[in-house]
Amino acid sequence: MRAAFLIGFPGCGKTTLGAATARVLGCTFTDLDEYIEQSSGRSIARLYSDAGEDGFRLIEQQALRAVARRGGIVSCGGGTPCYGANMELMNAVGITVWLTVSEECLTARLCLPEHRSIRPQIASLDDAGIAAYVHTMLSQRTPWYAQAQMRFDSTMIETAADTEVTAQHLARVLLSVM
Repeated sequence: MRAAFLIGFPGCGKTTLGAATARVLGCTFTDLDEYIEQSSGRSIARLYSDAGEDGFRLIEQQALRAVARRGGIVSCGGGTPCYGANMELMNAVGITVWLTVSEECLTARLCLPEHRSIRPQIASLDDAGIAAYVHTMLSQRTPWYAQAQMRFDSTMIETAADTEVTAQHLARVLLSVM
């Protein structure tokens, strides 16, 4: 199976839905951030700190090229499509799926403690600050996300049962286009 790249704003469910969809399809699942951390032996936050954003984005692009060759479902970082020629690469070697969720849903998910703790950009923000962050960053990133070959609503992943049903639906959609 060629690669299916899940893109979208943090909190849209790329990892949750990606892993579930890969199980349904019986294919590999790669979380790009986890791949980068395992390959480098450093956390994403540490890489940002050590290499700066430009340095991190080069590391990310190299990792994206490596995982693209593996195929399967790939969960990309929220900023992955917005740098270099990453969208062109993903669109050329696989299918890109923009997981869409309302701004309000994204904000609610990112306000949860488990999301704050893993995202340094929002860790110190209050709920209103997270809402403003989501609004600003989503506006900036939407032109890149809109280059995806398809859109898929990932709102219904709040429970394990919802995630399973949504993953089965996404698997059917992917099989119809691949």
